[in-house]
Formats: sequence, C-alpha cells, structure tokens
Amino acid sequence: MNIKEAYKITGVSSSTIRYYEKEGLIPYISRDKNGVRDIDEHMIRRIKFIKTMRLAGMTIEALKKYIKLFDSMQNHQKEELQLLKEQKAIMEEKRDDIQLAINHLDYKITNFYDHTAQLESEIKQAENKDILNN
Repeated sequence: MNIKEAYKITGVSSSTIRYYEKEGLIPYISRDKNGVRDIDEHMIRRIKFIKTMRLAGMTIEALKKYIKLFDSMQNHQKEELQLLKEQKAIMEEKRDDIQLAINHLDYKITNFYDHTAQLESEIKQAENKDILNN
C-alpha cells in the first residue's frame, strides 16, 4: 500500500512516516517502479506501535534504542524487556501525576460555587475594613 493508505489505517501522517523512516524507527520502505513507497502489514504494525508509544510519552531516543535491540540479529530480550519496564514505570508516574491533577480539578469543580462565595465574602469584608480605616 502507499503512504496515503498507510495514513488512513494508522492515523500517522505521511510526513511523520517519512520522519520515522529517516530516523530508523521503521526500516527503509521499498519503492515501486514509480518511486512510490510500498508499505506492508509488518510496517503498519511497527508504525502503530511507534504511534502508541509516542502518544504515551516515549522519547524518540528510547524508541530508537528499543527498535535497534529488537531488530538486531542477536538475542537482546533481557535488554528489550528492561527498556519496556523502564518506560512503563515512567508512564505510570506520569499517569499518577495526571490523576492527581484531575482529582484536584474535580474537587475545585465540585466546590466551585462554595469557594467563589467564600472568596467574594472575604473580599467584601476586606473592602469594608479598608473603608472604615480610611
């Protein structure tokens, strides 16, 4: 399939797919006689994996390292697994930070009018004190 069809399947733009190829995240994509990239199912799976990991915050450098290990002809399963575990821990920490922020926003939203009324009351009291003191 060509790069436009790959975009329709993966949601990854053609320029990003070319970037992934340039950076070595996906292997060189063969071209047909007209120079059009010919992307196969294996490449689609790789693009989807990269997209998912990037959305989750995995850096290009970490992806390169993982893919280099994965693509090598030698057995690097321990290193691959360790890299995946490290990335998972990073993502879990980010998730926890995001959840903490969401919880705080939920509290502020739930109590918005109570807090607003209290703040307005405090401001009016301060203004009244200023008027009396002048």
